[in-house]
Formats: sequence, structure tokens, C-alpha cells
Amino acid sequence: MANGQVAQLAGQLNRALDNGLRKEEAGEVVTQIAFYAGWPNAFSAGPVVREVLESRPE
Repeated sequence: MANGQVAQLAGQLNRALDNGLRKEEAGEVVTQIAFYAGWPNAFSAGPVVREVLESRPE
């Protein structure tokens, strides 16, 4: 995500959620990336993160 490459983000995020990452924490990670790697990279990841989080059961 930090270099704008989001092709593998969905798979990695799903694995992280399977291993205990909470949805709220996923949002916090994107915010941290935005500050350290730039807002354009975080905005590129946004639709992928949203799709993954909406597709998972509560």
C-alpha cells in the first residue's frame, strides 16, 4: 500500500482479519499509511479496503 500497489491488498487484508485484526484497526492502518506514504496511496487503497470489509460477515 505504501508504494501505491494494491493488487495484493485484498488477500493480505483478509488474512490479517482472519488472524485477529479488527475492522477498526484496518482503518487505522490506512490512516497511518496516509501520513507516512502519502494520501494518494491511502486513497488508492480505500476502495479495496472497503470492498473487503463489506464482504466479510460481522
